[in-house]
Amino acid sequence: MQVTETHAEGLKREYRVVVEQQEIDERVQDRLKEIGQSAQIPGFRPGKAPMSILRQRFGQAVLGEVVEKAVNETSEQALQEQDVRPAEQPQIEIESFEQGQDLSYKISLELLPDIEPVDFSEVAVERVKVSLPEDEVESAIKHMASQVAESEPISEDRPAAEGDVVVIDFQGTVDGEAYPGMDATDHHLELGSGSLIPGFEEQLTGAHAGETREVRVTFPSDFNNQELAGREAVFQVTVKEIRQKSEPEINDELAQRVGAEDLEDLRSKARENLQQQYDQAARTEVKRKVLDQLNEKHSFDLPPSMVEAEFDQIWQQIEQDRQQGRLDAEDSQKSEDELKAEYRRIAERRVRLGLLLSEVGRRNNIDVSQEELQQALINEVQRYPGQEQEVLQYYQNNQNALAALRGPVFEDKVIDYILELADVTETEMSPDEFRERMQNQQENREAA
Repeated sequence: MQVTETHAEGLKREYRVVVEQQEIDERVQDRLKEIGQSAQIPGFRPGKAPMSILRQRFGQAVLGEVVEKAVNETSEQALQEQDVRPAEQPQIEIESFEQGQDLSYKISLELLPDIEPVDFSEVAVERVKVSLPEDEVESAIKHMASQVAESEPISEDRPAAEGDVVVIDFQGTVDGEAYPGMDATDHHLELGSGSLIPGFEEQLTGAHAGETREVRVTFPSDFNNQELAGREAVFQVTVKEIRQKSEPEINDELAQRVGAEDLEDLRSKARENLQQQYDQAARTEVKRKVLDQLNEKHSFDLPPSMVEAEFDQIWQQIEQDRQQGRLDAEDSQKSEDELKAEYRRIAERRVRLGLLLSEVGRRNNIDVSQEELQQALINEVQRYPGQEQEVLQYYQNNQNALAALRGPVFEDKVIDYILELADVTETEMSPDEFRERMQNQQENREAA
């Protein structure tokens, strides 16, 4: 096998590989012998047919099989000899081959860039610790109480208001077609709870018992069923009854109803849950700051095909949002060229950070275990209360979706590794101060 580099520009490479005729002939002969051991050929016992007969009967098919296998094996060997790391699946094009001649083919590919991570002690971030006051814990317990509050039918004839529980029948369609999970009978829905698709509950506010309304909503773009994500649905909803909730007394009995041993145990669990929420929000802030600094501190060539694939994915979503009138106000004021330039920069940032984190993980043997992937699946399923079984089946039947859960887990593990080496300062804040900080940062990002 002879390997010659024929093109080198940036991260793009092309190689010509020549496999000598003698090697192809030997591979064909070995394969014909293998076939001859079991082939049923009239007039010959298995393994006794002469090579000339085997060539006549199986030669062309074997030649095609051998060439394909030779290309697969020698292309992998050629890239190993060149000591290159492809950024994508190499493209292979056979240039010339005829029986009795050398096999010549071309390999075209893009390389992963050489990446030298910075000294992570140069990364300086502030990590916030939110101090939780007791009044916020009590508010959380009151919210829990409202979630399990019993309801009674209202006595007066009045329209449904936020906080009421409406008993409804509904049937939904998308483009006139009914899908599983889009119908229910005697469903109890608390208006204002946000438990259904955004916009659904608001359209039932003001309805009277016995009234039927047409409710139009759009499934979120990140909806777990990608067949429905981003699409408009029409529901025929009949309000059968309006009920009013009565708030239960906050005591040990309430605590036991929501799974705690007593009221003190409930307070402890509520405090722990709230603290976890603030800690997660603070971690998200730290992670964003780390990624911002990593993006600023690293510059290397990016594989064009990876940037293009990332941009295409982003742009498809932008086009979908535009068609459905969901493009945010700021983007709607920009020209298409301005939007493409902006989102191409975002695509480049994502690719740059993805390659960098992958390299840091590779160098430091960071990987995602099967147990961690399983926990990520459990966490994802729990995000959709009432739809757990459907979501679980979706991931079990879609290995690509399951594999996609690995990325965020891997990213978090690499970020944790970097934070161990970074210059991290701790700051304590109240919930109000933290919320104001988050709001200011959001406004600054939107203005940038």
